[in-house]
Amino acid sequence: MDVAATVQQLLDRQAIEDLILAYCERFDRNDPEGVAALFTPDAVIDYNPDTPNIRGDAMATTIAEGLNNLFAATSHHVSNIQVNFDTADRAHSLCYVYAWHRYHGDAPDGYLWGRYRHRFERTSEDWKISELILEGAGTRDFHRERMHPIGRHG
Repeated sequence: MDVAATVQQLLDRQAIEDLILAYCERFDRNDPEGVAALFTPDAVIDYNPDTPNIRGDAMATTIAEGLNNLFAATSHHVSNIQVNFDTADRAHSLCYVYAWHRYHGDAPDGYLWGRYRHRFERTSEDWKISELILEGAGTRDFHRERMHPIGRHG
């Protein structure tokens, strides 16, 4: 057993979990620049099949539009985080998300139950998100009519 490699993977796993949690925390604080800083420059966010993916340089401004124009408040909760390493410098994960959204205006609060699929890359700074895909298991009064499915059998 390579103790040094095992310890490094444990440290990397914790850094990746912290990155997932930082995304939720910065999103909920309405910090689009902070959210964008968690991603690689060429990263892709795919929130649903009906809107264009958010890419690279447009990330902070696109996220800011939603945070400022659509949401009065949000609260994202993640659990069941599974991290797998493809190489020493690349990983992917699956985690579950419950998200509450308070909208501007008279719309009822929106709820989402689903999953995030992430891809990560180690950069010269630290781990960064290179891809985020949101999959929906269920919604109530949510602002998106369609979501990527979670791939449920049956």
